[in-house]
Parts: sequence; structure tokens; C-alpha cells
Amino acid sequence: MPQYLLGIYQPDGGTPEPEVLADIAARLEAVTDEMKATGAWVFSGGLRPAAAAKVVRASGDDVLCTDGPFAEGKEHLGGFTVVTAPGPEPATEWARRISEITTLPVEVREFQ
Repeated sequence: MPQYLLGIYQPDGGTPEPEVLADIAARLEAVTDEMKATGAWVFSGGLRPAAAAKVVRASGDDVLCTDGPFAEGKEHLGGFTVVTAPGPEPATEWARRISEITTLPVEVREFQ
């Protein structure tokens, strides 16, 4: 069965207040528990801020390592969930539910 990456994009800047984050985390945990119960959940994780990223570029014998995200943008990948689904529609439904909880865009991409 195909696996899908549900990439959650968040804007640069501050984080919501702790009480707002607590509610979001509780609601996401409930959806994750449901994914696990249905056998769809593979794994998930949150990422540190994009400013903490390193980009490594190899070209021949040279390697350049720079701080910060690969692309300059106002949104960056902030977390992800990997699900197993029989097709894109069920994966997209999980993404819709995550997006409703977080109010953030969620990209759905099938693994090759």
C-alpha cells in the first residue's frame, strides 16, 4: 500500500500562546490515535525552526555548508506525518483533518 508524506507548513515568526498550543496538541493527538487505530499511521515528527537548519551542497570535491533553510520563504516545513493509504483520497482526508486543527497548509505527497 502506498505511503504519503503529509507536510505541515508553518509561517516564520513566533509560536502561538501555550494554551492555544495545548489545545492543538490534544486535538492532533486524538487524530494520531485514530490513524494508529486504523493502521494508517507510520510515524510523525515536528521540526525545529527553519533558522536552525543547515544546508549541505556537494560539488565534486567541494562541500559547502550554510546556515538556514534551503529556500527563502515565508513558510517552511514545520512537521510531518507519514501515513499508509490505499490512494490519495484517504491520505488527503487525513491532511484535511490536520489542516483544520492547525489552520496550516498540509501538502500531500506520495512516496516513490
